[in-house]
Amino acid sequence: MIVGVSQINKIDGIWLTLMVLIGSALSAILATTIFDMTVFLSGILCVALIAIGRREGYLIGLYASASYSVLSYNNGLYGEVYLNLFFFVPTGVIGYVMWRRHSLENKTVTMRKLNWLMRFVIAILCVICILGLGLLLGLNAKQNTPFIDAFTNVLSVVATFLMMWRYKEQWLLYIGINIVSIVMWALRALDHSESGDLMVLMWSLFLLNAIFGYWRWHIGANKSAITTIAAKTERAACDVG
Repeated sequence: MIVGVSQINKIDGIWLTLMVLIGSALSAILATTIFDMTVFLSGILCVALIAIGRREGYLIGLYASASYSVLSYNNGLYGEVYLNLFFFVPTGVIGYVMWRRHSLENKTVTMRKLNWLMRFVIAILCVICILGLGLLLGLNAKQNTPFIDAFTNVLSVVATFLMMWRYKEQWLLYIGINIVSIVMWALRALDHSESGDLMVLMWSLFLLNAIFGYWRWHIGANKSAITTIAAKTERAACDVG
């Protein structure tokens, strides 16, 4: 499927608007505090901007990570607290700088894809780290669902690096993260924990965004690959000439 630049820009605008409108409506209905509303909206806006390749998503994400860690702490999800405060906040700054260096004229970032060998290596690494972190988190008597928490933590770390390096495979990991996070917060909601129902909805929207993001970045990565091949061919022709 060939999608033109003007079509992509239009789709990006529609998706961003749709996510903000849905997020605003749901937070206005379900959020019990202004703080909960800001956590929800900042998270939605952050992932929507990243899905269309806009570096501003990193800036919104700084607040989203800090505020989400507060909710996670109140719900006994300490792995989520450590991940957001000590990883997502600093990598948000680094990611913004890296994306700024690789932005196109329409202010979206150039997109890439991994080869099959790298995908296999990353998958094995994720499995090993999830098992190790799950055992470690389980040592904390107050820790809820250690291996679910470990799953989201490990995949979030790997996906964050793939995002900073502009690889489309980040979205496959985010799809997995979002599904597990929905289950994790659903368990908290069943226990009548703080903001559990709102977080279930937020992660559900994140899942839809990740599916859209993979499609969007698949197109972007293919376009970047074609442009790179064309540039190399042109340089080779100039050298021969």
